[in-house]
Amino acid sequence: MHLTTVIFDMDGLLIDSEPLWKEAAQEIFGQYNIVLNDAQYLSTTGLRTREFVSWWFTKHKINENEYSLAEEKILKSVMQKVQARGKVMPGVTHIFNFFREQNFKIGIASSSSISLINLVVEMLGIKDYLHAIASAETLMNGKPHPQVYLNCATALGSTPTECICFEDSFNGMIAVLAARMQCVVVPSYHQYKEERWSAANLKLSSLQNFNQLHLNLLES
Repeated sequence: MHLTTVIFDMDGLLIDSEPLWKEAAQEIFGQYNIVLNDAQYLSTTGLRTREFVSWWFTKHKINENEYSLAEEKILKSVMQKVQARGKVMPGVTHIFNFFREQNFKIGIASSSSISLINLVVEMLGIKDYLHAIASAETLMNGKPHPQVYLNCATALGSTPTECICFEDSFNGMIAVLAARMQCVVVPSYHQYKEERWSAANLKLSSLQNFNQLHLNLLES
């Protein structure tokens, strides 16, 4: 298998934004007397905000007229929090330099809005590394549907079987595998030992750990 392309998820993989998403969701959901425990929140990690809101608002019988308003409030809050407190994840510089040296085409495929993706790209200083960006914001289906990854591959001029994708969420992993791409998962520390990651082609504790041996393994 000849791999030519790498595609990255963003939230929780390149920038430590998941706690900020959770914080924003808790604040807005609290206005509707909805409280999610950690397990409930994790079960919907990787979904687009509209799907996240719809899922929990439906369960709590919140009027549908509130869905868009809550989504808008969460997105606005996350943008502010990421800009103020977003932190780069370990290994980002290493992984982008590694794949640039390999002459790989590089893309981002995220459930987040284009505005948030552009903000993070600017904050991380990776704009010059990227050949394509794909957002699931306006797609019919978000992750775990593979469309955002397929769209990114198309924008990069690559076939799915040429692509390695890096993910940190279960829904994202399913999207990558459904797209018939090689999946490298980098789960958060407290989820690392969960058996569900065995579906991925490779599991790492940090982007910093990826090296030529891993690439050779994925290509074999």
